[in-house]
Amino acid sequence: MKLLGAMALLAAGLLLAGCSGHKTRPRHRDSHARVLSSSSSTASTGDDRFNDDLNKPQSSRYRDGQDSVPPPLDVSKLVEPVPKVEPRSLYGNKSPYTVRGRTYRVLPSARGYKQRGIASFYGNKFHGYKTSSLETYDMYAFSAASTTLPLPSYARVTNLETGKSVIVRVNDRGPFHDNRVIDLSYAAAVKIGVYPKGTGLVEVQGIDPGAAATELPPPPAVTGSHPGIFLQVGAFSDANNADRLAQRLREARLGAVQVSDALSNDRHVYRVRIGPLDSVDRADEISARIERMGLPRPQVAVD
Repeated sequence: MKLLGAMALLAAGLLLAGCSGHKTRPRHRDSHARVLSSSSSTASTGDDRFNDDLNKPQSSRYRDGQDSVPPPLDVSKLVEPVPKVEPRSLYGNKSPYTVRGRTYRVLPSARGYKQRGIASFYGNKFHGYKTSSLETYDMYAFSAASTTLPLPSYARVTNLETGKSVIVRVNDRGPFHDNRVIDLSYAAAVKIGVYPKGTGLVEVQGIDPGAAATELPPPPAVTGSHPGIFLQVGAFSDANNADRLAQRLREARLGAVQVSDALSNDRHVYRVRIGPLDSVDRADEISARIERMGLPRPQVAVD
């Protein structure tokens, strides 16, 4: 009995010693979530190196509680995907779908899609797990997540501050953090300079491999000047309504408020915007303050 007791104490000591150390890796904000949707009620994922359980809640599904990335890699040796016609995935294309109380609609194709906004990226936490299309996420591939582009599809993403661009294959849903237009894989973020900063101002151009013209869209012209971040709080057909909102925002001292004329769906409107803002963090902060005022979530515009 004494021998058994001694062995038990030794085993407990070894267990505590093994749990006492941990590695610290650089982290960035976790703005990603998985959405799995299909025409059927069940999904068989097959074997997965991390035993991915799609039925678990987001908080317990992944091996890491926070997202992290390995040291920078040499992306010059990685090959960008070649856009090709692919069948629409059975998973991840349900439309409409709702995440965190917000409803999204999936586009029929990437044709004509062009959007400017803030890009984020996701890394080691999700590496090896299933995407919304039930493919395995590889942070060393040029891929991306979108809330609205069909799965799979292709897009050119250009950093508006540096002019660097990359072709990505969209095979996942996200980002569901407010004010983000696309979530890049770690490799794609390194390629265009979004990593290690964490976010970047980008233009996303959809690519339709089935179109008659096979040429890829050229990257947008980048002037070298820093693009501005604006928050559009409202758009009104009545100028008086726009002025009332603008006055309320000025009284809150959130930043420079502008009322400008614009065309939206062939309608003349008065846009109320705040900006330019000097950083993504500032845009996130002002957005949160606007929502606390009981106003709708503002839209990000990058000009």
